[in-house]
Amino acid sequence: MCDLWKNTLSETVPVGAIPAQIAFALAELSTQREAGFQSAASDDAHSKRPCLDSQARMPALRQIKLYNSGSFFDPRAILAEDYPAIAERVSGFERVIVECHPALVGERCFRFRELLENRDDKSRRNQREKAPAKLEVAMGLETAHPEVLEKLNKRMTLDGFRRAAEFLRKNDIALRVFVLVKPPFILDEPEALHWAKRSIDFAFDCGATAVSLIPTRFGNGALEALAKHGEFAPPKLATLEAAVEYGIGLKRGRVFSDLWDLEKFSDCVECFEQRHARLREMNLRQVILPPAVCAKCRSRTA
Repeated sequence: MCDLWKNTLSETVPVGAIPAQIAFALAELSTQREAGFQSAASDDAHSKRPCLDSQARMPALRQIKLYNSGSFFDPRAILAEDYPAIAERVSGFERVIVECHPALVGERCFRFRELLENRDDKSRRNQREKAPAKLEVAMGLETAHPEVLEKLNKRMTLDGFRRAAEFLRKNDIALRVFVLVKPPFILDEPEALHWAKRSIDFAFDCGATAVSLIPTRFGNGALEALAKHGEFAPPKLATLEAAVEYGIGLKRGRVFSDLWDLEKFSDCVECFEQRHARLREMNLRQVILPPAVCAKCRSRTA
């Protein structure tokens, strides 16, 4: 249901490739922003991590996402042999976020969490009981609609998702959840909003601290084929807005809207920029802001 497949490989990369990519990305960020940051404390001269002294020129970078268009804890995607080197490069961040299929949540998550925490400096270790979870795992729930979830062929059930979430909770690993707004086989906007809300509820019931709402979009041909058979239509922007408002209003955790290609979900060019800016600000502030006013689509059904 997306185009991440364009960036995947059919073979496992060699040992050291992923840590090298991370080191390169951190160095590039430091160079492009013309500012530095201390990503971790280490005496390893070969880590090639930027340790510049110009932090005052930009806010401290506190979190890092390691998304690999797949599952971080799939041993064929990220080699377990690379866990120590990866942890060494990112341990200076307060939060490290990875993505994983629920079926692959298990002992490897615990091992990586331990590596991250063991890399902390002495003062951090002394305060560990008060510190928030350092590792966060993002899992795709997609939808709490059991029949639709089965049709998506994700090879996961709601019970399986609950079990994975419980494992993370017991091992002090934070949970982020991806929810699709109007996935295939949900064909009208009221039903789409209803199941987006129920999916947000389910995610928070499972212990999520963050929920990312993703409007389902065309991308790799599968949804285009379903659309031809009347089994999929992209959501309206108003449906995404209402889902975000509901989630933030619960005050159970952070709720974000995916803004990539957002214009594709709007039928009104007059108010789109206002609505885009509103959602972005709601992502940042986690408050419900007044809706955009548009003379052209007063009902805001676009």
